[in-house]
Amino acid sequence: MTKMGGYDHRVAQFGVPPYGGSLHQNVYYADSDLCDVNVDTRKGYPTRAKDKDGQMLPWPSSFILMVDRGGCNFVRKVRNAQHSGAAGVLIADNTCLCSAGNACYSDPGISCETREPPMADDGSGSDISIPSFFMFKQDADPIKAELMANHVVRVEMAWSLPNPDARVEYDVWTTPTDSVARNFMKQWKAAVVALDGRVYFTPHMYIYDGIKSSCLGANGENQCYNLCTNNGRYCAADPDSNLDQGISGADVVGESLRRACIWKLYGEMDGVGEAWWDYLNEFMFRCDTQEYFTNLDCIRDAMAQSGIDSGKIDDCMSDSGGIEDDTPNYILEDELTAKDSRGVVIVPSAFVNGVAIRGALEFDVVFTEICASYLAGVEPNICSLCAACPDGHKYECVVDGYCHLWHHHSTNEIRNATLALTEPPTMSSFTTVKPAASSGTENVTADELRHSEFPTAAPAATTATYRSASANMKSSGYVLFTITMW
Repeated sequence: MTKMGGYDHRVAQFGVPPYGGSLHQNVYYADSDLCDVNVDTRKGYPTRAKDKDGQMLPWPSSFILMVDRGGCNFVRKVRNAQHSGAAGVLIADNTCLCSAGNACYSDPGISCETREPPMADDGSGSDISIPSFFMFKQDADPIKAELMANHVVRVEMAWSLPNPDARVEYDVWTTPTDSVARNFMKQWKAAVVALDGRVYFTPHMYIYDGIKSSCLGANGENQCYNLCTNNGRYCAADPDSNLDQGISGADVVGESLRRACIWKLYGEMDGVGEAWWDYLNEFMFRCDTQEYFTNLDCIRDAMAQSGIDSGKIDDCMSDSGGIEDDTPNYILEDELTAKDSRGVVIVPSAFVNGVAIRGALEFDVVFTEICASYLAGVEPNICSLCAACPDGHKYECVVDGYCHLWHHHSTNEIRNATLALTEPPTMSSFTTVKPAASSGTENVTADELRHSEFPTAAPAATTATYRSASANMKSSGYVLFTITMW
């Protein structure tokens, strides 16, 4: 079976998809929701030959397993499929999207869904290593029909980081009290500046829907006390797990709204928002303690140090609906809608061009993913200089414009060379190490090189001997160290 342009699908936010690669295997329909950990690998379609005991043979490895939606969450289904030997999983939707119109036919008595169900991680998916897709009902049903007719269907699952143009878009989900994201938030401004306007960032504040969480009770009262604002509409976890003292969930929601307003006024237009990043660092330096987290003098001082007009931010917070009254706040509502649309359930989380980043929210991980998402040949210069710099050194490279590790190794290698001559040559020419971005080469005399790079070298033999440092230097952003003598 083939379909022009491929089948519409969504990639799970758990598992380890092989970006840049693909998986080609026969697909088997489990004829099950796969919620039971004891998976019956001898059922399903297409049917197979039977063994000597009259039982159908198990699904032959390697295979892709199609599983029905429903009965349990996506993580459990894929985990059980992984344990049964599947190389990949297709979750077949059992409900039409309303937007599909006449292209999809729901089962009798089943209404269409207005929103896509995200294949979100429930927080336990770190042990899953196989990839999985969610397939919409109008595409999954014909494949399922072919399989149940005992026809062989071979599926290609392919992955690539979307790179539509010379600008990369990325978004990060975190909270003002997220200790895991703290180092990233402190360091990332350096990359924002170095990427030179070639990225568009959208920060998101992770909050809970108090209505869905029953914090806004049927009697119209806030059932979750100081975890929520707006009479129970918008909530956050208590960062110190103490409802009686310290920073409350409502405090976190309030600071989240403030940061959303700062971005709206100082970052949304260009997607860079240097002032927003400055405020984060000033806040973490000055106010990120129980004593000062909600101290308005401290907060206004942090904004002043960042060039932010605190009056404009106060107006934004109030005009959007505030956090005191029993009324919706449109900025916080937008955050809830975006969270549900992305299927974000874990913080911190990051997405590059709409694709979830696998791994920790660390400078090295995000920088590498962003640089890999540009169209070939249009990467910002900083990506050429630093993307291949080993992890643990990328931040220094971005700040200083060169990879410290390579610079250290190449300097040591060059200094280990020896120059030994029994009699001066007529001429000695050396091409020295230079950043690859430089044009041309640099010629120096042997005497200049001896005094600058090899202060301890002395004539002693009949040849010039060097231990070259060129093995990895070209790929690391430097031209090769070459020698010409005559």
